[in-house]
Amino acid sequence: MKAAYKRILLKLSGEALAGSKGTGLDNATLHRLGETISKVVALGVEVALVVGSGNFWRGRTSAGMDRVTADHMGMLATAMNALALSDALEQAGLVTRVQSAIEMRQIAEPYIRKRAIRHLEKGRVVIFACGTGNPFFTTDTAAALRASEIDAEIMFKATLVDGVYDKDPHQYPDAVRFETISHDQVLQMDLKVMDATAAALCRDNHMPIGVFCLDDADNILRMVCGEPIGTLIR
Repeated sequence: MKAAYKRILLKLSGEALAGSKGTGLDNATLHRLGETISKVVALGVEVALVVGSGNFWRGRTSAGMDRVTADHMGMLATAMNALALSDALEQAGLVTRVQSAIEMRQIAEPYIRKRAIRHLEKGRVVIFACGTGNPFFTTDTAAALRASEIDAEIMFKATLVDGVYDKDPHQYPDAVRFETISHDQVLQMDLKVMDATAAALCRDNHMPIGVFCLDDADNILRMVCGEPIGTLIR
């Protein structure tokens, strides 16, 4: 297999780490992710990761709580997921660094762009925790921002569906999947593949987005090698 990209950013949802359990962390799922990402790195690809927090906390559904407080709690949950991913990747033989947008020096490096790029150049996997460090911004936006900052060639988003559809395929059997689509179309059609801020940020920085389903961890490897198994937004 031959990689189609030299440097990527992979966005994982928190739910992806929970496996069939739905919440918390699933060790078997983490192990599979670690093994797959090690194969990607073995192809010479520089890998950065952003992970969500939905397996632990969803600030948007915390009725009655101050939004800023809820978002801060979500950021802390991403740090737990980042540490879990780091451990799984290290067990798979990789060297990792967790960088946090919120200072927590005992467990993670502070996010410094040039340091992150240097880690990637040395073959280390960099995991970005705590989103952008600001409330009101999703981890999708954090992924779009970090992908642009580190000069990634593409941002991959692993989801529960096998690409971008014209409407929710879980509700509408006649939903049509796009093989390719533009950032502007995603925004104009309000396709909900990610929040509008993230899509606009990728558009403005000419960052392509590969959307695919993570029901099989090896789909990460297939996307990195350029197989047409999801949707390419460009």
